[in-house]
Parts: sequence; C-alpha cells; structure tokens
Amino acid sequence: QVHLVESGGGSVQAGGSLRLSCSASGYTYTSNCMGWFRQSPGKEREGVAAILLGGSTTYYHDSVKGRFIISQDRVNNTVYLQMGDLKPEDTAMYYCAAAPLTAPLCGRAWGLEGVTIISWGQGIQVTVSS
Repeated sequence: QVHLVESGGGSVQAGGSLRLSCSASGYTYTSNCMGWFRQSPGKEREGVAAILLGGSTTYYHDSVKGRFIISQDRVNNTVYLQMGDLKPEDTAMYYCAAAPLTAPLCGRAWGLEGVTIISWGQGIQVTVSS
C-alpha cells in the first residue's frame, strides 16, 4: 500500500503561481509513475501531469504545457508540481496519484482509460480568480 499526502494548494489571482507537493510512503516500487489529476464541478476528471519515478519521463496535458513543471525529490519521496501563469480554468480539486506505468506509458497515457491508479492523495483545492 502506498500512502500519498498532498499539500500546497490555495487561492491566487490569475497569473500567479502555486506549488503542489505529494509525499509518498509505504512500498513504492510498483508505483513507477506519479502525478496529478484534477476535477471541477461539471467536468470530467483530467490528467494534469505525471513523472516517471527515478527517471526523466514526464507527461503534461496540453492545457498546462509550458506553464506547469513536474519534478521529484527521490531522497524525500516527494513529487512537486510547480504551477505558473495560473488561469481561472485551472480552478479544480487536484488529486495526487500513483500508477504502475512504464516509461513510455507514463509519458503518454496518464489519465487515459485503462490506466490503473493504485493510490490517491486526499485532494487539495486550487482556486484561481480573475
């Protein structure tokens, strides 16, 4: 069992920035890929970004590419999502997640149908005002 704890959400004005953190504990060797999903009222859950643990492969949804950067601290078993130039449409509940994905799939299949999420964070609210 992998336990994920999120932190770093909050409220900002459009154009501002926030950094989300997701710390993992437990057995993580089967959780090769970690990242975030987001969901807002009336919208489907959306894969935001992901990173291959111990590697450099990353995934970004087209809507956040160039604005968000995902990174990892292997010593502290923590993944970070630096969110810049935030827009009102980024407003959502953000959920950290872990999945047993290989490098190619971590880079292209995050959030797609058929991907099995083995652990979820508690969720953290990000609100961007205009």
